[in-house]
Amino acid sequence: MRIVYHERLSALISDIAETCGLASVAMEHATQALLRADLTLAEQVITDHDQIVFRTARAEESAFLLLALQAPVAGELRAVVTSMQNTADVDRMGALALHVAKIARRRHPAPAVPDEVRGYFAEMGRVAVELGNAAQEALLSHDPDQAASLQQQDDKIDDLHRHLFTVLMDHDWKHGVTAAVDVTLLSRYYERFADHAVEVARRVIFQATGELPGHASGVG
Repeated sequence: MRIVYHERLSALISDIAETCGLASVAMEHATQALLRADLTLAEQVITDHDQIVFRTARAEESAFLLLALQAPVAGELRAVVTSMQNTADVDRMGALALHVAKIARRRHPAPAVPDEVRGYFAEMGRVAVELGNAAQEALLSHDPDQAASLQQQDDKIDDLHRHLFTVLMDHDWKHGVTAAVDVTLLSRYYERFADHAVEVARRVIFQATGELPGHASGVG
């Protein structure tokens, strides 16, 4: 029975990791749609989101079945519970990429972000995708050192997020309220995407060491 349990747990973690990778792809495509005002790519992200929803629901069901039918204890229980939490974080990552794509679609054919802040979002998108991919790799490797490295990358997005507010508050901002709202929301979406990736990595550390590092700020 324990062999079956570990096989199913391994399959569950692999499934969550693969879905995390899909969320990263979604954010990469959503960022491209945002920066290029690419309606086709935005629509693709929106359509493909159903697959992420399906996979996270399936992973959640698998985790519940492991709890109900395999009666995990100690470290085994910790692994199942953290897998359930990781599923929720990956689901949110996919939803945040969806939000970015929807703003790109809503403003089409005009670009959703003014030229003067495009560079910020190009960089936030790049780092967010790197974090999502790193979280996927950490899930598969179970390496706490690899997982710990995500925090430093997350700081980059936090810095960009804060700096964008100084741009918005500048008296030289000339793009109106609608653009300011879009920039504020988009910046928050990228920051939260990164935070959820860091939360996944934190749990990799927890599963490996039994110790839980500090929470990423602003997860929701």
